[in-house]
Amino acid sequence: MMNECLNELYLKLNSLCIFRALLYDSVISRLVKYLKSVENADTTEKISLYSDFVSALYSNNKVSLARHIHTVVGNNENVYVKIIGSGKSGSPTMKKCVDAELEILQSVADLTPAELQSAIDWNGFLPVFKAEKVDLANDYAKRTKNIGKYGYGIYAKNHMFRIDNGKIVPVLHPDETMLSDLIGYEREKKTVLDNTKALLESKPAANILLTGDAGTGKSSTVKAVVNELYKEGLRIIEVRKEQLREISVILDELSDNPLKFILFIDDLSFQKDDDNFSALKAILEGSVSAKSKNVVIYATSNRRHLVKEKFSDREGDDVHFNDTIQEIISLSDRFGIHITFNKPNKETYLDIVRSLANKKGIKYNSDELERKAEQFALEKGSRSARAAKQFVESII
Repeated sequence: MMNECLNELYLKLNSLCIFRALLYDSVISRLVKYLKSVENADTTEKISLYSDFVSALYSNNKVSLARHIHTVVGNNENVYVKIIGSGKSGSPTMKKCVDAELEILQSVADLTPAELQSAIDWNGFLPVFKAEKVDLANDYAKRTKNIGKYGYGIYAKNHMFRIDNGKIVPVLHPDETMLSDLIGYEREKKTVLDNTKALLESKPAANILLTGDAGTGKSSTVKAVVNELYKEGLRIIEVRKEQLREISVILDELSDNPLKFILFIDDLSFQKDDDNFSALKAILEGSVSAKSKNVVIYATSNRRHLVKEKFSDREGDDVHFNDTIQEIISLSDRFGIHITFNKPNKETYLDIVRSLANKKGIKYNSDELERKAEQFALEKGSRSARAAKQFVESII
């Protein structure tokens, strides 16, 4: 009787349409192979296929089949969730299909080791998995209702990305800095945070240029804001300068996505005749935040005017050289918000050192700590938030 039930589940899984991509999941695909073997395979093959299935489950850092099914169903990028994510309503026919398939997948999530092993006529050891209850239909309804926070596909599983060969790929080991880890620059951090919250609330949000000396926390501030807000539906995609011409393609890909995105360009600067300069200028002139309401550009630079300008540029033979120079220095003005991170003075630098030392639980003599911190900054060539962090890490 149990074999008949397992065989029927095999047939049902093969009928999946909306969630058909799940048949290629490493765990589910092996389960399907095992279910197929139940009726006719010999004991040795059944043992092998069953163990291969459990091995795949373990390899996905799961011991619960129900939890694995819950995760892959929730993150699955399918036609139905894309339609919902774009703000449209799925057809009743498609919704009926989704409901039916969730029932099938619920049957998979409800499987126990004993039920699967019952088809194997053997008294030896077999690996097991944890059986627990999940409510796929209810949780999937909640997820689609709040798709602007959860997302789907790679955007459901990750929150920091980069561009690789023209494709958006996850950053597997993202920076975990939080705003509470960054000492000082409260006004600057608040400006970035408030603008990003406006983006998440679908209010007008500006592109931001963060300039200032190296090590003052420009990049860390952007990443920390993402770490604070990703659960609200925020994602970040880092774009290198040589990839700027790919931004228009990226925007097309993101336009119907229910999440909000920061395109992050770190350490931005150009030569005068750099083609990437024209690409960024065209994008900013096109008002990215207006045309793509779910995307803003945040860029950092150690230079105020972004373009490395020579005196010869000012004295060249260009008849309209003044217009050329104005075009160069005006690029930074095309960002709606410009934030400057200045080098900390001595007292601010030492305050950062003391705060970081306290957070690390370092016991210290105040005079001795300040003397060594100043000596460290002198050797580094300047005071900065980065120098303060490096100093504290050096005395742990």
